[in-house]
Parts: sequence; structure tokens; C-alpha cells
Amino acid sequence: MLPWIRAARVPRTRSLLAALLLALTVLVAPTATASAAPAAETATSRGWNDYSCKPSAAHPRPVVLVHGTFGNSIDNWLVLAPYLVNRGYCVFSLDYGQLPGVPFFHGLGPIDKSAEQLDVFVDKVLDATGAPKADIVGHSQGGMMPNYYLKFLGGADKVNALVGIAPDNHGTTLLGLTKLLPFFPGVEKFISDKTPGLADQIAGSPFITKLTAGGDTVPGVRYTVIATKYDQVVTPYRTQYLDGPNVRNVLLQDLCPLDLSEHVAIGTIDRIAFHEVANALDPVRATPTTCASVIG
Repeated sequence: MLPWIRAARVPRTRSLLAALLLALTVLVAPTATASAAPAAETATSRGWNDYSCKPSAAHPRPVVLVHGTFGNSIDNWLVLAPYLVNRGYCVFSLDYGQLPGVPFFHGLGPIDKSAEQLDVFVDKVLDATGAPKADIVGHSQGGMMPNYYLKFLGGADKVNALVGIAPDNHGTTLLGLTKLLPFFPGVEKFISDKTPGLADQIAGSPFITKLTAGGDTVPGVRYTVIATKYDQVVTPYRTQYLDGPNVRNVLLQDLCPLDLSEHVAIGTIDRIAFHEVANALDPVRATPTTCASVIG
């Protein structure tokens, strides 16, 4: 066990503390690069967040995209949203977990409150499209947070499928860095007070304990998890997998051994992963996902 030492006294400890804080505030799903364009205008111009869209017979359910920590409703989906729109889906995305005075970078508020925002948004999408159910695709926290909505807020009655791309379904150790928190007095409280959405995602947190109690899934929903073995944020990567009926856990490198995507790339630019998303949304018309899917 490490000795109980004060960070202010030992230079090496100060360095470790700085590294820990940097990892917790930057590495946990750093999915956004802030955009100056108005969100609604940018999204509509690219074909998503169009509330006049009516689902087709081929794709009868709208798709709700849920960004990751530090993400937002636009920047997280600049590739995947048009990819799905071009395949005939009605696609919508929301901002959630906003902190006062923090623009663009969301997903930092308490995750149970973020799930309540998702609840309201899904109702809005279903009302606009007339569909009885939606499908949800989320990256990182955005793949995990909807589970709270499904389990505790009645979302299972409104959702057909949940597709998680690198979701932290059982929390994360950040390559073991979170295990150092007890040795830095005050740091854990600081993170919890200032960025509760980060604290909630730490493996073993009260939020994760509640979320996973009683099993990973709920009846009536199809689950897909798409992971990469090069994930440096949600670690160990196998903790992303879900256990239960109607679950498909997919390792990206089993589909394409040459794919080197890490946590950010798999959710923002990886068309091989996106091909598997499309398969999960429409399993009847699924086609094999391979390295060649990058040009699909």
C-alpha cells in the first residue's frame, strides 16, 4: 500500500496528482472539438435534427444519438449522423449534462439527471415522428447513460435497441489511475463537486453500483456493444461488455484486425464501427463488417 502522504509536500506526488487530474478531465471521452456554428442550423443542414422527418417503412424508428463526456450534439456526430441519414434514417441528437458557464463541452453533470434529459428528448422525438419506439446509439458515457433511462425511468417501453460504442457500462479505472484517488486527500471530493458526471463514471462509484445492480439489461431491448482493444479511456475494455439476453458484444478487431481506433476514433470517425452500428439498427439487412467497410 502506498504511504499516506500530502501532495503539497512531495514534488513527485504533485506530478502524479497533476497527471491524475489531467486524465480525469481530458481522457474521459474527450470527444468534442468546439464548433462555432449554431447547433440547430449545422445539424439540419447536414440532414439530422429535422423534426419534419418521418420514418420510412424500411427504417420505422428514429435514431437518437447520445454524445460522450466533453461532447456535444453536433461535434460528436459529424460523420455518423450523415452516414445514417444517407441510409434513410431519421436522426436526432441532444445535448445533456451541461454545467453552468461551460459551453460546448457537456456530459459533465450528474448522470441520473442527464438520463432525465434523455427521457424528455426521446418523448419529443417520438411525438414529432409519430413512431412508437426509438433506437439509441451512444458513445462512451452516451452508450452507458441510456441504461439508467431504460432501467429506472421507463425507457424500456420507448426503446427498441441500444447500441453502445465504447460505453463505460461498468465504469472505468482509467488504466488504473482512479485507484490512486484515495491517496490524494480532497481530489475525489473536488471531482465529485465540480464535475459529478466524471465521478459517476469511476468504477465502483455509487452511480455505477446502482446501475449494475440486478443485472446489466432489461427485457424487451436489444443491446449491442462495439469495443476496441486499444481503448485507453474505458479500461479494461472488456468491462464495456454487457451480460444478458438480447446482447451482442463486438470487438472491432475481430471484424478488422487492422483497425487501430482508440476511444475517440471509434465513436467519431471509424466507418468500420459505423457499419456495425447500421447492422445493429437493421439486423434483418445486415451485411458482414470487414476492413473493406471503411469505403462503404
